[in-house]
Amino acid sequence: MENLLEIKNLTVEYHTQGEIVRAVNGLSLSLRQGESLGLVGETGAGKTTTALSILQLVADPPGKIMGGEIFFEGVDLLKTKKSLLRSVRGNKISMIFQDPMTSLNPVYSVGFQIAEVIRLHESCSQEEARRKAGEMLEMVGIPKERYDEYPHQFSGGMKQRVVIAMSVACSPRIILADEPTTALDVTIQAQVLELMNDLKEKLQTSMLLITHDLGVVAQVCDRVAIMYSGEIVEQGTIPEVFDHPAHPYTIGLFGSIPTLSMSSTKLTPIDGQMPDPTELPAGCSFSPRCPYARAECHKEKPGITRIPGEETHELRCFALGWELPDEALMEVIKRGR
Repeated sequence: MENLLEIKNLTVEYHTQGEIVRAVNGLSLSLRQGESLGLVGETGAGKTTTALSILQLVADPPGKIMGGEIFFEGVDLLKTKKSLLRSVRGNKISMIFQDPMTSLNPVYSVGFQIAEVIRLHESCSQEEARRKAGEMLEMVGIPKERYDEYPHQFSGGMKQRVVIAMSVACSPRIILADEPTTALDVTIQAQVLELMNDLKEKLQTSMLLITHDLGVVAQVCDRVAIMYSGEIVEQGTIPEVFDHPAHPYTIGLFGSIPTLSMSSTKLTPIDGQMPDPTELPAGCSFSPRCPYARAECHKEKPGITRIPGEETHELRCFALGWELPDEALMEVIKRGR
């Protein structure tokens, strides 16, 4: 199956006060029709910048896309005309922004804001746009009678449903969901995830889901990509990565998750902090925190390697040529992995 979206060697920098923040460094990703891909990593890994780059929404200045290619339906979005890009935004590719509280305009009704998206991309009358917007509200579980109400009259979970309704109003081929459940409580989070799953199946929409939560990825996604310091360090299908985590950073993430089967009283966090993006290490970006780092890890950048015997499982690490200590793997197993 051909890739619907393909990102090749994307590089994004922020130039501020004489410093260069290297947010995304040679990132490559692909997304197929109807597929959900989870993009996971710590705060500052470059996840949101990656999503914004797809639609060229990186604020310039200070941000600048320095290189790479982003192909959608065979067209490089980084080289296309702005008029064509405007026809893609919200129509073929839509985005659910991180904070539903600030994604809606407080002076317009929620129905008007959904209808505006429909009128912008489809040839229809105001009455037809209003009818379709009402259908979108019903689709996400909000009575269409609330069309004329304003954002302040909705709870956080309801605002997120409105934002989702806006994102699917024109039946886009791709949804970029930037931590859509972070600000919600657990009960509402489960409802929103179920809603997104249902809409994805109904509309056959592909989704790039940005999140910190590996549990959410396991529930919603088909594949997962682990991001660290602007790079993809491991990616593959959910069974490949979740059942056989191979990168020390991925193993560390799983070690930081509590499970019902845990026998220990404390989690095992990853030591240290993510490196300063203005002064990235010469070698592997994770090497200063990696308990298994060798001399070459501090000097050379590892390339992407396919793990033998697995169809899509890829790793950016020198560790593929040698086994991690058995006690480390056993500790992961003991924690319920």
